[in-house]
Amino acid sequence: MTATTPETVIDIQQVNRTYHDTHFNPVQALAGIDLKIKRGEFLTLIGPSGCGKTTLLRLIAGLDKPQSGALTMNGVPITGPSHKRGYIFQQPTLYPWNTVYENVAMGLRIRGVYTENKPRVKEFIDMIGLTGFEKAYPHEISGGMAQRVAIIRSLINEPEVLLLDEPLGSLDAFKRIDMQNQLLAIWKKTGATLAMVTHDVDEAIYLSNRIVIMTPRPGRIGGIVEVTLGENRNRNNDDFIALRKKILEKLHLGIAHPPPEYTI
Repeated sequence: MTATTPETVIDIQQVNRTYHDTHFNPVQALAGIDLKIKRGEFLTLIGPSGCGKTTLLRLIAGLDKPQSGALTMNGVPITGPSHKRGYIFQQPTLYPWNTVYENVAMGLRIRGVYTENKPRVKEFIDMIGLTGFEKAYPHEISGGMAQRVAIIRSLINEPEVLLLDEPLGSLDAFKRIDMQNQLLAIWKKTGATLAMVTHDVDEAIYLSNRIVIMTPRPGRIGGIVEVTLGENRNRNNDDFIALRKKILEKLHLGIAHPPPEYTI
């Protein structure tokens, strides 16, 4: 893993977010969130469904706003979306009418910087191992390949922070492991700050510098676990297994229940 610095790129202070359900009853999604994301780190958010992980990611992206609290990037308030904060959804969301090449180039064209960055499109496609697929359309490539395209489509715009909302959740086990390795390679090569939502404890341990554990609604930060396993992490390693158990216990999923008692 790459070394992180203490410099903060995203600062979240006392953020609260409440929605209203179909009967207009208030539903508090997030309560008192305090979190600093360090420049260059790989951070994952994990917790039960409905705990506000995606809500927090959307707030960081500027796709939503809190009722109270503050979110800043490099000291500047986050008031809306920016190409400096890329966002990857669970599904690839490629433009079906565009080729792989044109999907990757789209953001550059929208920003009016395609001409000077044209060589980088091919460079990024080569980086994710899709050389030869430049002219393929989304329906002609696999789900894992499409997700790789979605990731570099965002990264080519040079975001300082890449936000990933369960980007590997729809892949089968083999493709998921391959994409985890691809994601690590991309992270190391670009040096971007990555923040990812996942439900998979092993995935969080395998990828992250830090794991943020969130509580059931209203979502709060229940704990932050530093991952110090070094590079080339092995899911069957004793330290890996011990860390998995620690996180599961914090999630209240790994606590052993006493055997039932019987009276005869």
